[in-house]
Amino acid sequence: MEPNRGGPDLRDAHRFAVQAARAAGRLLRRGIRGEVHAWAKGDSGDLVTDLDLAAERLIVDRIRARWPEHGVIAEEGGEYAPDTTWAWLVDPLDGTNNVAIGLPAYVVGIALCQHGSPVLGVVHDPIAGRTWSAVRGQGAFVHGSDPVGRPLRTAHRPVPAAPVLAWTQGHGVRRDDSTARALKVVLDTTARRVLQLWAPLLAWVMLARGDIDGIVGYRPEAVDLPAGVLLAAEAGMAVRALDGGTFDDRYGCPAERRSFVAGPPETIDRLVKLVTAAQWIEPQVRRLTPVSLGSVGW
Repeated sequence: MEPNRGGPDLRDAHRFAVQAARAAGRLLRRGIRGEVHAWAKGDSGDLVTDLDLAAERLIVDRIRARWPEHGVIAEEGGEYAPDTTWAWLVDPLDGTNNVAIGLPAYVVGIALCQHGSPVLGVVHDPIAGRTWSAVRGQGAFVHGSDPVGRPLRTAHRPVPAAPVLAWTQGHGVRRDDSTARALKVVLDTTARRVLQLWAPLLAWVMLARGDIDGIVGYRPEAVDLPAGVLLAAEAGMAVRALDGGTFDDRYGCPAERRSFVAGPPETIDRLVKLVTAAQWIEPQVRRLTPVSLGSVGW
């Protein structure tokens, strides 16, 4: 990889991010063996744990010690010394809700963005002990125990009659959002299976590896999106806006411009047609009143 002129050496930043994600993963894996303390974060039902905070502190401290001039935007701690050119995005525990219920499905995500767009992304799975990464224009990589990654070879999947898809949405999406509900209806009635992993970066890894046929995201969270988008794109996947147009990968975009559909180039047009079909049923969905949890005694 050639150094990025005018900015950090991406070879150095790549190694750094892989090592930082792995260190955070070791912290998480040790911590999950003990008692995990979780509490509500806002009124959306999302959670945060003491492990989120500890892993975030580890990563952010390393970044600020190595590149104090860079901006850092972290899932739990907000912004540190924001820089308009270079910014690190940190999701220290993607899958907190899974951890809180004892489900071992979580990863660490780190991205480096230039002018808002990702140039480097790392996803580390502490349970599997594997790491995936991507550098813009250089491809995607998979790392085992070796510190140097090897190119990620996406497995070929035949064009499916009914796809296996993943769905993700932002924490701020309301239960009565008619667009989200229409999209879910279309996916549930067309796909062979729709995965809702509560860990979007895991879905991006599965897409990059060729394990699933696509991902649909509606107003997803901004912090973990860049690393996932870059990993999939560098593995050869296509990422589009919901209407099929060019997807804006800058993390500062408002929520309504972060919605996307992603999949293999040979099937992306079919996936776009699938999600645009939701617009035809949205008026009918809008007229339906969601069942209130209070009305069923929850």
